Amino acid sequence: MALAGASLFASPRRYRVAVIGHTGHGNYGHGIDTVWRTFDNLDLVALADADDAGRAAAAKRTGASQVYGDYREMLRNTKPEIVGIGPRWTDQRVAMVSAAAEAGAHIYMEKPFAENLADADRMVAAVRRNKVKLQIAHQMRTSPFALKAKAFIEAGEIGEIQEIRARGKEDRRAGGEDMMVLGSHLFDMLRFFLGNPEWTTAHITTNGRDIGPGDVTQPTENIGPVAGRQISVTFAFGGGVHGYFSSRAVADTHPLRFGTWIYGSKGVIFLPNGIYPDGGLHILRSPSWLPDAKHPWEAIPATPVPGIRNGPEIANALMVADLLRAIETNSRPCCNEEDGRWTIAMIESVYAAQKSGQRVALYNYRDKEQVLR
Repeated sequence: MALAGASLFASPRRYRVAVIGHTGHGNYGHGIDTVWRTFDNLDLVALADADDAGRAAAAKRTGASQVYGDYREMLRNTKPEIVGIGPRWTDQRVAMVSAAAEAGAHIYMEKPFAENLADADRMVAAVRRNKVKLQIAHQMRTSPFALKAKAFIEAGEIGEIQEIRARGKEDRRAGGEDMMVLGSHLFDMLRFFLGNPEWTTAHITTNGRDIGPGDVTQPTENIGPVAGRQISVTFAFGGGVHGYFSSRAVADTHPLRFGTWIYGSKGVIFLPNGIYPDGGLHILRSPSWLPDAKHPWEAIPATPVPGIRNGPEIANALMVADLLRAIETNSRPCCNEEDGRWTIAMIESVYAAQKSGQRVALYNYRDKEQVLR
């Protein structure tokens, strides 16, 4: 029985799917290897992993009918129509995406989209040159909670948006790494609700002082250089509305801080950034933005998707279903290569704004590695 997203876009067409992972080098992301089994019409025909032990374990876990040590050989021999690109690390991302696109395969891939804007541009060019569809795993795009929040806003439930505040997870990666790995989800949500940002200002510090060249570090995973343990960002959107992002290394934190607060003229929406069915949606119908006996916070349930089971495969399956919709209707996936590129542009603009001490137009950002020197 097909699960999760299959009920959103049912298709009788069968697809050949291959997965690229790399055990010990970004692995398979968050379920990029296992989501395919939730669809009756997707056949996982092959899997590639350069690590021998990891490859054997992944083959057993996924049931892939063929396994390879070299993903390029896999693409040549098996000719998949869809490829899942799993590694969280970004150092092989351009090569993997380019190879899949040149093989004519549509792509579902782990975030963050790219290590820097130059790499993002290379992948955008490869996808468009080869006329394939790409979906990036910013799963909040298809979360029933996020979709209901957007419907509430469009229906005027909280009035006119005044501002949006987003906060990182602020765990051991607080600051620059938090912004790159988890802030990419939040930056995508800012665009989901407000459209494209116009300019950025930022303040980035470490131990209370502005960052300098000596503060550039390599994060815990290979996603490119990062800097700062405290980040505060302002993005300007159309109509004079602002979006704010913060991540700060502190002794006390809580997972529910990781999310998006949308302040309207008549109330507030809080959207925790959780992988559906986790997360949630809360609304406060008060222009004071404070709860009281008459206006308490309301927890809003999501409209359930029939036939799905708990776990991260739900969120990925909703995204894959949207990718199938885009393939068969020749339209754009809900979080495509342009959306992925925007998250990297926003991140790089943060560093550029800190370095210049001025607001940075989003069409005038520089490569992050240069900005951080």
